[in-house]
Order: sequence, then C-alpha cells, then structure tokens
Amino acid sequence: MSLTRSASVGDTESPPAGSRRAVAVVVGVVFLDLLGFGVVIPVLPFYVRSLGVSDLFIGLLAASYSLAQFLAAPTLGRLSDQYGRRPVIMGSVAAAAVAWTVFGLAAEVGSLAGTAAAVATLFASRLLAGAAGGNIAAAQAYVADVTPEDRRAGALGLVGAAFALGFVFGPAIGGLAASDGVVAAADGVLPAFVPTTRFSLPSFVAAGMSLLALVAAALVLKEPTRERRPTPRISLVESFRAALADATLRPLVIAFFLASVSFAGIQVMFIPFAADFYGYGATEAALFLTYIGVIGTVNQGVLVGRLERRLGAAPLALAGGVSLALALALLPFTPQVGSLLPSFGGPAWLDGPLLALLVDGALLSFGNGAITVSLSTLVSRGASEETQGAAFGVTQGAGSLGRTVGPPVAAAAYVAAYWSPFVAGAVVLVPALLLLRR
Repeated sequence: MSLTRSASVGDTESPPAGSRRAVAVVVGVVFLDLLGFGVVIPVLPFYVRSLGVSDLFIGLLAASYSLAQFLAAPTLGRLSDQYGRRPVIMGSVAAAAVAWTVFGLAAEVGSLAGTAAAVATLFASRLLAGAAGGNIAAAQAYVADVTPEDRRAGALGLVGAAFALGFVFGPAIGGLAASDGVVAAADGVLPAFVPTTRFSLPSFVAAGMSLLALVAAALVLKEPTRERRPTPRISLVESFRAALADATLRPLVIAFFLASVSFAGIQVMFIPFAADFYGYGATEAALFLTYIGVIGTVNQGVLVGRLERRLGAAPLALAGGVSLALALALLPFTPQVGSLLPSFGGPAWLDGPLLALLVDGALLSFGNGAITVSLSTLVSRGASEETQGAAFGVTQGAGSLGRTVGPPVAAAAYVAAYWSPFVAGAVVLVPALLLLRR
C-alpha cells in the first residue's frame, strides 16, 4: 500500500465553497478540546507530588497518555477516512470529558482505597484522555479536505494555533482554578458531594471544556464533501510498515518521532524544573505557559504560514529544528546565564534569570511551531486525497510513540541530573535535522 500522492484532476480544482467557515469551525472545536487539556498541565506534577510518589510517575503518566494516543491516532485517522471526520471528532471529545472527570476524582479514590488506587485512577484517566487525543489526525484531515493545496500550510497552521491558544488560556485557567481564593469560593458554592481542591477543580473545568467542544461539534460541524473510496483495513503495524516503505513519508515519520522524543523532556520536566530552580507553584508555572502560548499563537497562526510560502516547508522545518535544539540545550542553564546579564533598569520582578527564561521560551516556541506545522504540510502534500487521514494518523502516531518513549526517560534523567533531559533532547534532534536536509 502506498500513501504517496498521485497527480489527478482534483489537484487543480478550486476550493470548495465555505471552506474558510469549515476551517474556522473545526479549529474552534480543536481549541475547546485543547483548552481542557491545557487546564490540567500546571497541576499534574504537583498532583503527583501530593500523593508522595517519585517524580518518575510524572513521566510515566505522560507516557501513558501518549501511548494511548499512539495506538488510537492511526485508527481514528483511518476511521475518519471511511466513516467521516465529524463522528470521530465528536466521539473523541466526549471521551475526553469522561477522562478529565475521572482525573479529578483520583484523590478521593486515594482517600478511600489508598495511594496505589489513586495512582491507578490517574493512569486510567490519562489512558482514556490519550486515546481521545488521537482525534488530531481527523481534525488535520478535515482541514486538508476543505483547503486547496497552496493554502494548506496556513490552514494547518491555524490548527497549530488552536493548540497554542489552548496553551494560552488553558494553563491560565488551570492556574486560576488551582489558586486558594478560587478553590475556597468554589467550595462555598458547589454541593458538598463535589470534591473541591486545587487538583479536582481544574480537572472538572477541563471536563466542562470538552463538553462544550462536543456541543459545538454537534451543532455546527458539518461533514466535508469529498470523494470516498473503499480503503482496505490494515493493522497499526501494517500502517507504519507502509509509511516507512514510502520514500516520501519515511523521513517525515522518523522526524516526527525524533522531534517528539526530544520535546518530551521539556513537556514533562519543565514544571518541576521551574518549581525547583525558580520557586514556581502551579499558578506561576501557568503564567509562564500562557506566555509560551501567546508566542505560539503568533508563530503558528501568522508567522509560520508566511515563512512557508517564502522559504518552503522543508527549509522551514529545518530552521525550526535548529531553533528547538538550541532552546532545549540552553533551557536548564537559564538561571546561570541570567545571573551574568547586566542590569538594564527594568521592573524589579524582571531579573536576569527570568529574562533568560523568557528569551529561551520564545526561541523554543518558534522552533516547535515551525517544525510541527512544516512537517504536517509535507505529510499533506505527500498523501493522496483518500489517504489523508491515514497518513496524518501514522505521523501523529509516530509523534505519540516518541512522547511515550521520551517522558519516562526524561523523568528518570531529571532525578539523576536536572539538566540531562533537556540537553539530551537537543542531541536527539540532530538525526532529524540530517533527514530534513535531504
């Protein structure tokens, strides 16, 4: 089976009517879904530490989410090719709402059945949420269905911007929901049977965001008009075998995997790093993640699409990889680098270490956005119309596999030497950069 694109008359057709509205709708649904995901990010490491278990479980929980996403993404992409994008997107956001609700109840389970039961509940919720997170393949395929090829990078960049917006508002909402004042106010309003803590409240907010995304999808998301051809049912292993045998998709799949392994270090261990070396709690960490999200929105929603049209997808992916590698290598040393910066007379709270962290975060955001969107664009151009969902499912699955492998290793490395997961992430990117040069 080949997933590469063959020339056809359809390649020159004009964009379907209402394509901009269709893209806006699916981007909105993705935003609401990712908003819920972003809400729990700042509280997850502190949730784990509150149970009195090792930081290694932070990485294992992240890996469980990604493992489920890895297993689900190719299947959801293929199902969206066969049965439609809309039902796959709706079913996945409904599952996410259940997952985040269970996540918020883990501490209550622990008080009744012990720490092991609480940790098991966290794992169960993360596995279900990860499986639901495989819907990105269907969302990307939806956008590809309704967007002409020469504008696809910009449209896929909007999907990336929805992710970035989720990280703008999601962590900010999560940090606010975890603050003492909001928890106390909610405790005075909600019924007594609803557990209200700095961990459960953000989780329930995340569940509400997924429910809102489900309602939005049910009311306004329309199935795109496209030609559907019968596609053979193939296993996950066969899907990857076909992609790796394809000269066009093989380097993209490998690059997705390596970039995800690399980025896992910062995804998993940044908040513990910020807590240990900058003294940040959930609210302060959420503010920094919001800053990263704002930068990412501009990068993926505006800058990346324009740069791709000027430079091309492959050169932009290479530039993004270089930026990401530099940012990862410098991140653990930002306190030391910042202490060497001269005073510039700014506000008292903006000291040298924080300034170094902000600059590094901007570089990190650009690199991640550029390589992610550019690789997605290259996948879109390398797949035929009837296999868009399957191709995105395989590449996103490769990314999820990287996030499955990376987090436990990164967490264990952080326990041994705090700087090692970040520096190792930069080194892992080198083979991906070599592939993108071809």
